[in-house]
Amino acid sequence: MHHAPEFPVQRPRRLRSSALLRDFVAETNLRSARFVLPLFARPGKGIRKAIGAMPGVFQLSPDEILKEAETALAANVNAVLLFGIPNQKDDNASGAYAKNGIVQETVRKLKREFPDLLVITDVCLCEYMSHGHCGIVEKRGQRADILNDPTLKLLAKTAVSHAAAGADIIAPSDMMDGRVKAIRTALDEYGLTHLPIMSYAAKFASAFYGPFREAAESTPQFGDRRSYQMDARNGNEALREVALDVAEGADMVMVKPALAYLDIIHRVRTEFGLPTAAYAVSAEYAMIKAAGERGWIDERAVMLESHLAMHRAGADIIITYAARELSRWMNE
Repeated sequence: MHHAPEFPVQRPRRLRSSALLRDFVAETNLRSARFVLPLFARPGKGIRKAIGAMPGVFQLSPDEILKEAETALAANVNAVLLFGIPNQKDDNASGAYAKNGIVQETVRKLKREFPDLLVITDVCLCEYMSHGHCGIVEKRGQRADILNDPTLKLLAKTAVSHAAAGADIIAPSDMMDGRVKAIRTALDEYGLTHLPIMSYAAKFASAFYGPFREAAESTPQFGDRRSYQMDARNGNEALREVALDVAEGADMVMVKPALAYLDIIHRVRTEFGLPTAAYAVSAEYAMIKAAGERGWIDERAVMLESHLAMHRAGADIIITYAARELSRWMNE
């Protein structure tokens, strides 16, 4: 065990005596290149529908998404994560893999307008299902089961449709067993061996998703998602989930939410060494915004510190609704 020299030989404050010195020896530094801005696309034109619980976040038509992407790039945020909200939903999530679906249309427009923008697409079915669950549902009397294996075919079909539209990264978020392998196999069969998968590898059934349900219009019509999203009490299981996704071909892995799961982020990054993403989810953003608006906290300082914590824990990539603000603050 290493023993540091005792006071007064060792004076840690020496390296804190000025801003110049503090910056010079800082162990962790946030960079704009680490940020991903989530965007919610819906059909139409000129649509900019505010999300009540998420100040500064909107449901956007593709033309408005282009404006958001432009402001992101201007703030040195070079990646976006797309979610789609269709006009119609059904029990087979047909809008998720439609050639002219909202995500597919938006991806094509983004890549045409901003070829250097990194476009990541969320692959899930909940926004497109009439019941709001992430898979095919089979009802048996009072019981409803989310069917794992039949859902994999729809997820793979969705991933291929996103890739065909021009997506740079496919990000499955459904938490069905085996979905990374199903998607990797489908992409490879279509000659898309170069396309990386960023897996929502450890996605917890979390109360921190509350405002997102409004943003994505994906609240389950019955039950909850605890039969497929992870139990917050289980850390070792999270590592098993990540190991399975890595074995199935994931190129990047994600932990969601972020702040309440910093220990999981650290363990995943240490154990696997793959590029690791953290998703600073809707309630994490909303709580800081709400407290900042009331003057209870310094919004800027708390937002910066919380994201620094995610990076310090091991997150190489941070998906955050505050991406542009953070980038501007860091560069001021």
